[in-house]
Amino acid sequence: MNRMAFETHAIPTFYKPGGEGLSEEVNAKKMALAEVLFAKRAAEHVDGPLGMNVEQFGDVVHEVIGLPRFFAKRVMKLVAGGDATTVTREQWFRYWNLTLRRLKDSESAMFEILRQPGAKSLVYSDFNDVLTSMVQTHPGLEFLRHTREFQDRYVETVIYRIFYDCNTHWNGKLTLRELKRSDLLEMLLRVEEEEDINRMLKYFSYEHFYVIYCKFWELDTDHNFYIDREDLLCYGNHALTYRIVARIFDQSGRPFKSDKPGKMCYEDFVWFILSEEHKNHPMALDYWFKCIDTHHDGVITAEEIFYFYEEQIQRMECLAQEPVLFEDILCQLMDMLKPAVDGRVTLNDLRSSKMSGNFFNVLFNMNKFIAFETRDPFLMRQEREEPHLTEWDRFARGEYLRLSLEEDDEMETSSDLWGASTM
Repeated sequence: MNRMAFETHAIPTFYKPGGEGLSEEVNAKKMALAEVLFAKRAAEHVDGPLGMNVEQFGDVVHEVIGLPRFFAKRVMKLVAGGDATTVTREQWFRYWNLTLRRLKDSESAMFEILRQPGAKSLVYSDFNDVLTSMVQTHPGLEFLRHTREFQDRYVETVIYRIFYDCNTHWNGKLTLRELKRSDLLEMLLRVEEEEDINRMLKYFSYEHFYVIYCKFWELDTDHNFYIDREDLLCYGNHALTYRIVARIFDQSGRPFKSDKPGKMCYEDFVWFILSEEHKNHPMALDYWFKCIDTHHDGVITAEEIFYFYEEQIQRMECLAQEPVLFEDILCQLMDMLKPAVDGRVTLNDLRSSKMSGNFFNVLFNMNKFIAFETRDPFLMRQEREEPHLTEWDRFARGEYLRLSLEEDDEMETSSDLWGASTM
């Protein structure tokens, strides 16, 4: 078989509006690296179309742009057209010089590659292609490749988790500034190198997705992919008060994306569960502050604290527990948070305290309030021994174990029933 010679062509003139973009030194290094990668491909080339396929092009995407290899299919569409299956050297350098050369860093390149033409921000759908490619190539997600519905739900959940953390305005429009302030690119690069997807606790853990999805499925008893107030009241073994659930469905914490009035969709539930199980997260603090701030004046007053705590008192009495008097609990909360003005809690006060999650638990989560009052030694030891884990990480681990044990029990019961029916 005859090897086709690799033809060298002049590189187009750089496009440098306003002198921005990569320095001449950095650009020269990146172009030289791309030349090496394309030359290597050319040296291996035999009869057939000249150019890199998507797998080979992944090296250019990773080493030259600084993005994960599973971005290759997305970049290929931009470089060579939507139907292309290969990228030539000429196509790559044309795209590089007209687009990526003028960008300062990998985050800017990622933003440019993902965004729709002319868009000033990223939306959910911009991440579908690259995350689907990740699912289809990651060894830790191989079991999902033949279950398209679960694959789609996993990708959907990862996107929601990304926007929950990175899109600080919670408007579904991720700006370049927000992207640069986040750790998203770092996590994307790490997930490519980490074979065990469940070690990627932030955004990508399959176990975390499984917990979120199963918790929603448990509440969605008619499986129409919507839950109502009565469904949510069952969450956490009826841990939440009626008053906080009412505020959630009043959309005080975050406007619902559900297209059915009075119903919470899966996306709304993801925001809820991430906020509920990691109340010290900056976005969760904002979520719950808006729920408790019934006056909408940026301050949680003693009156508002009493409004929510009053139901907790009633619930303790129903459980035959001696309730903690409001006056005592208010003093305890103020000592815990140390607000700038006693009896008036602001969002800044909450952000300044490591105990803010407990403040909200006292007001509307009975199970966590009791755990806080009794100072569960097991939970306290966990926190000391695993300080790197967040409240969410610990919750997801425990719930995944519970779900796994329940699934094993169901399989064992089914096996026993099957055995008995065949005797």
